[in-house]
Amino acid sequence: MMEFLSLLSNTFIQRALLVGVLVALCAALLGVVLVLKRYSLIGHGLADVGFASLSLALALGLPPLLVSAPVVVAASFVIMAVSQKKGTSGDVAIGIAATASLSFGVIVTALTKGFNTDVYSYMFGSILAVGDIDILMSAVLAALVVGLFVLFYNRLFIITCDEAFAKASGINITLYQFLIAFLTALTVVVGMRIMGTLLISSLVIFPAVTARKVARSFRSLVVISAIVSVFCLVAGIFTSYYLDLPAGASIVAVNIAVMLVTGAVSKAAKMIG
Repeated sequence: MMEFLSLLSNTFIQRALLVGVLVALCAALLGVVLVLKRYSLIGHGLADVGFASLSLALALGLPPLLVSAPVVVAASFVIMAVSQKKGTSGDVAIGIAATASLSFGVIVTALTKGFNTDVYSYMFGSILAVGDIDILMSAVLAALVVGLFVLFYNRLFIITCDEAFAKASGINITLYQFLIAFLTALTVVVGMRIMGTLLISSLVIFPAVTARKVARSFRSLVVISAIVSVFCLVAGIFTSYYLDLPAGASIVAVNIAVMLVTGAVSKAAKMIG
């Protein structure tokens, strides 16, 4: 117990937990909508765009977050706009953006400083890299995402569960889809510090998938997804510290374990019932 309290007294752990919990909460809320609407891979695509913009920023000596934020947001709008066109699949738009951005980022990195410590930490995440600017951005992001999610909860519920009814009700579906894309882009940018560009999409996908195994309503899906996301984030950070493992990979591993256990328990309960 003393060792645990001693760990919590470390400033970098406190920062990582604060930023991580806020980002995990945002990702969980957005992930419910994205998973149900089959846009869950947009997080992966935007993360690859983030890697490309970070590589360019590091090569030019510019502030990484200030460069990646507008680029990733713009990419989210482009992906959403392309996916809106008839005959174009959202997965295709995401795949093109992801592969093109990843290859561009690798080329830029190879032609400049190579895969140094800074690039590695952004790719796989590092709790040591979390600073005051990350805390500020995550706090603003959390307030924005949670506030908008609560404010437009009913409309998001209708759009997610019955798009045809939403259109008949006069709801501007496109506007809300772009809003979700915008918030997802910001979540990806802020979360890259801890999770890394290669793993940040897991915060969007795993909690929602896990929650779907036990949730019985949209509201319970949202609540369970948020709880699972925050729990896995905290457990992953402590696992990372004690086992000296990358933070992002540890958080993903915990998410996978929780998903598998939840799935097994859910199946057993159905068989018994």
